[in-house]
Amino acid sequence: MTVRRAGAEDLAALADLHAAAFSPGWSAAEIASLDAVALIEDGAGMILVRTVAGEAEVLTVGVRPEARGAGTGRRLVQAALEAARADGAERVFLEVAEDNLAALRLYAGCGFGEVGRRRRYYPRPDDGTADALVLRRALNTEP
Repeated sequence: MTVRRAGAEDLAALADLHAAAFSPGWSAAEIASLDAVALIEDGAGMILVRTVAGEAEVLTVGVRPEARGAGTGRRLVQAALEAARADGAERVFLEVAEDNLAALRLYAGCGFGEVGRRRRYYPRPDDGTADALVLRRALNTEP
């Protein structure tokens, strides 16, 4: 599969992919309002990354449940790192729930390390919460 830059014509597909990965998912209008680079692997996953003043932030990564474990997430993250570098970023940040072990393995494998924590950031269905880990990766090094 190939990761490509998404355009306005892909907003519905991006929203569909996000909804397949998250509840609630983001609408096409919400995605369009983020002023981010959207990358898509058709039918499998999507990622949004925004670069400002030499720093990039991964806003979301969504992979359909049936496409997980096949390298889609890694391809999306690698493409986002390349896009951020091309847009002048020197560092990339993201936040991930401390209990999202698959995502933590993915990000560690892509060279991200923990630089902070947001306590009780993500709500959980059992009325609990999970901390968000703030991860960073320098773009002057390869994972």
